[in-house]
Parts: sequence; C-alpha cells; structure tokens
Amino acid sequence: MKKYIIAIIIGISFILLTGTALAQNMETNDTEVNDTEAFQQALEQDGFTVQEGDLGFFDFLRLFEEGVLPSAYGNNPTTKYLIYYVPPALGYEVDEQISEITSTLGVKENTTPFWNLGPDEAVVFVGRTPPECRYFSYENFVIHRTIGNERRWIFATLADTINNLVIKTEGTPNGSSGNPFNQTTIIIITADRGIDQRIRDAAQSAGYLDNIINTQVLPSVILNMGVENDSDTFASFIRPALFNDTQAGENYINNSTGTVFRITPNNTTQLDPYDYPELRVRGTGQTEFDLMDDLEELRIAILDKYNESNATELPTSQTVPIGTDAIQRGINVLGPANDACYLWTANQSISSPTPPFFDTSQYYPFLRDPGITLGNDTDEFIIVYGVNHAATGKATYSNFVIYGADGWNGVRAITDEDFSGSAEEYLPDNPNAKYLYVYKLARNCSEDDQYCYEVPYGQGAYGIELDKPLFIAWRLYMENTTKTGPAYSEIVYDRAIKFDPMSSDNMSSGY
Repeated sequence: MKKYIIAIIIGISFILLTGTALAQNMETNDTEVNDTEAFQQALEQDGFTVQEGDLGFFDFLRLFEEGVLPSAYGNNPTTKYLIYYVPPALGYEVDEQISEITSTLGVKENTTPFWNLGPDEAVVFVGRTPPECRYFSYENFVIHRTIGNERRWIFATLADTINNLVIKTEGTPNGSSGNPFNQTTIIIITADRGIDQRIRDAAQSAGYLDNIINTQVLPSVILNMGVENDSDTFASFIRPALFNDTQAGENYINNSTGTVFRITPNNTTQLDPYDYPELRVRGTGQTEFDLMDDLEELRIAILDKYNESNATELPTSQTVPIGTDAIQRGINVLGPANDACYLWTANQSISSPTPPFFDTSQYYPFLRDPGITLGNDTDEFIIVYGVNHAATGKATYSNFVIYGADGWNGVRAITDEDFSGSAEEYLPDNPNAKYLYVYKLARNCSEDDQYCYEVPYGQGAYGIELDKPLFIAWRLYMENTTKTGPAYSEIVYDRAIKFDPMSSDNMSSGY
C-alpha cells in the first residue's frame, strides 16, 4: 500500500512541477508577445509602417524533391536553416515563383525569403536564440543582382555573422561572455545609422535593454539598395548546428519563437548610410602542418589496407571564394559564411555566372569530368580522411557531406562527433592519431565497419543514384580564438580516395 501511495505522491508532484514549468513558459511567451506588440506600437508612433513577416525552416531538399527549386544548392545536412520571410515593399506583390516556395513550406502568405530593401528601411528580428548547440549564427546574403541586362544568382555573404560568441542577448549583454542560448535578442538589418537609432529608441521605450540589440549593416557602398526590379535582393538565415538536446533542437526548428518586421518610414528621411563594417580577422599564426607526416602515414596505411582495389585519389580545392569576390565578379558562391572554410573534391573553386534559380547540372562540369560515382559492389567505396579540425582547435565543428553533383543535394553530413577516434585503428602506435580521422562511404557497410555510412539510392533528393556523379565537400566552422572562420593558410586540406574492384585489365595500384 505504501508503494502505491508513494507512486501517487510522485505522480502528483511531477504533474505539479510540469504544470508549473509550462505555466512559466506560457508566462514568458505572453510577456514576449506583449513586449513585441509594445515595440510595434512604438515604431508606428515614431512614423514607421510596420509589416509582420514570418520565421521558418527553409527546406532545400524538400523544395528540390518537389520540383519547386532546380537544385538543393549545396545544403548542409548538419544544419536546418531558418530564414526570415519578409513582406514585400509597400505597393508590391510577391511573384508567382516565390509564392510557390512559401506555399510549399507552409509559411505566411505574401512574404518572401528573398527580399529587397530601400536605403531607409530595416528588417528586424525579435525573439529567442537557439537552444544550446555547438554553433549558431545569424547571417545576411545578397541573393540576386542585376549586371547589365542579366539577372544573376550571387548568394554572397555580406560581412561577418552574428554568432554565439559575439551576439548580444539577455545572457550575453553587449556581447560579453555568458550564456547565449535560448536568450532574448533583437537584430536590426539596415543600411542607415539614423533608422537604426530610431528603432533602438523604440525598442527601449517598449522595455528592451539596448545591450541586447545587435545591428547587421547592409553596406550600401557595395549594394544596389532599393525596391525596384533591378535592385539587389537579400536573405537572412539562422544556422544552428549540433544541438545538445536533439528534441529541443527539433522543437526550435519547427516552433521557433521569433517575430520578423519590415519597417518603412512614412516620410522621406535624410540618409546617413553606414560604412562597410570592420571584419574579424582570420588566423592565429598556429597551423596544422606539423601533422602532415602523420597524415602521409595514414594515407599509406589506408592504401595498404585496401591494396586489392584500384585507388583513385580525388582532388581537393577550396569550394568557394569569399562573398565580396562574388559581388565584384558577378559569380555565384552558394552562400559561404565568413565563419567557415569550405573544401571539396574538385579541381577548382566555383567561378561561374549563373541565372536565378539555376539548374546546377548545367554548371561546374569539372565536378563530373571525370565523373565519380558509387556503385553497389561491396568492393566499391570512398575513403574520406584527414585532420580532425575540431580536435586541433581550428574549428568549433567540422563535417563532410556527400552530394549528388547534378542536384547539389547533400544526403548526409558526417561530423567530427561521428569520426572522432577513427584513425587509431590505422595508426595504433601513433600518438597523433587522435588528431586524424578515417571514414568510409559505401552502398553496403559490413558489420565490422564502425566508421561507415551507407549512401542511399532510390530515394529521390534524399539519396544518390548508382549511375549519378557525386562529390564530397567539407566545412570547418569557427575558430574560437578569432570568433570567425579558420584561415585557409593554417589548415591541412581533407582528402578522399575512391576504391574500385581491381579488374584483370588494370592490376596497378592506381596511385
């Protein structure tokens, strides 16, 4: 009987505690809504028109799978991108192709993920940062630019991110050290100092402290600001990666709390544009090159282990130039962050001018010449290996992704959490093996392949067909010391080897 009474007491206590927590969460949400409403009222009293947008998951793979977009644009499977859906400029409507995107993703009508902005306007985010994770950032991009009579897809970063090491929140006022996760913050995107200050004043009158307000500058000196058809269009992404609590992360992605405003002055204002913002400097002077001998030892060990197969060592190069390079040359760079380094199995960086919503299979032929495919033979596989950049301290997190080369659809990211410790099997007596990794990509992994991923096929955009070309791409995100991306000059490039069954016509080692 005592057991039943104890169980009942525990159950009642749990219900009371849970109810209290839910009530507290509801109270917090209600307070935030009230603050947001007061903020909007203060803006309107200061002579602004305020249009509310939306915040939601921008699912590249789904849009590609359903034929809304012609490619997945090199999605990062480690990160589910949230994006601001912004109302169009006053008097304008969202075009039909954009409406198809928003209706497919189920976001607010008459909003767009790709928006233009007048030199005296602003887009403002008010809400909570992601729950605890390895990395998050808020980042702006130029998406489209008109060059001559041609509309091009640029997808170029504009300046530094606001990331978890620099953001101003209730837990990190004025960007001080503290807890930046699940904290209230305000982010103002504008080209103009005066507009920025007026929005800050309105926020403070609504009860927000100035030390949680961040400004992301749109540097009009390199941009075509305006709301006309030939003006630049922009996008703002939130990139959270590797949540500590997977369920909390999913809840944040699917039910993220935040408000997006487009703010337009009702009267003509005297412009006071910002200069181009000062950038955080990459590099510490410390490199990974002392590991080159160890990496060569690992390479030899891999080739020796699979010496009955034909080996083809794939090229590695930087994937994309920086955003300002794309803006100046009018090329597409597929959304690189200043917080990262990007490598891939190709013999050159991206450099092609591309139209809006382009079909990637028409571009970058060097990814398919010669074409790398992955068959269903158990003796056909790819070994990815290199320096574990998170272990060396050069990255907060790193991953590699296998992509379909036609659709640029990333089907799986293998992160440093997945491959940590994987090189010790190959180099059991080398103390530096802990700084290296080895991972296998195959259609069929054996039971003793602990570090192996079975690449799916027959699953549309979520797989890669047996006869379709593919490539590997690596990302190295944020060096803690500099609070930005690592310097390319200080990292050892990752590598990959394709192994094929040895044929009677070709009994050479292939390397």
